[in-house]
Order: sequence, then structure tokens, then C-alpha cells
Amino acid sequence: MNIQTEKLEILKMIIETNSPSILESIKSIFVKSPETDFWESFSYDQKEDILQGIREIDNGEIVDYSELMVKHR
Repeated sequence: MNIQTEKLEILKMIIETNSPSILESIKSIFVKSPETDFWESFSYDQKEDILQGIREIDNGEIVDYSELMVKHR
């Protein structure tokens, strides 16, 4: 089935429904809600851990993955 046929099938279902909850659900898919920056969802401690990791990378305090695996196998 091609995309145009899919769209027409969905449109037909929308037109035939009398369910406000279905229509509201479909509408909510297309209506953009204000996006929250994922950073704001982290706790203070989580943010500090991430920033510490970035500082360590910037300072060259890294270990190659293969070296780590050899050491801990």
C-alpha cells in the first residue's frame, strides 16, 4: 500500500468516527506542545555527573574500550 492510499484510509476512519477521545488523540499527535529541554529533567546530581564526565574527557582522562575490556574480563 502506498502512502497516499494510507492517508486516504486514515482520513476515512477519522471522518467516520464519532469518538471525541479518538479525535483528541489524533489531534494531539499533530499539535506541537512546548518542548522541554531534556537537560532540565535531570537532577542536580545527574547534571554534575555528566559535567564531570565531560571535564574528564576534555582533560584526556579516558580509557580505550578495548583496554577496559581486556582488564576486566
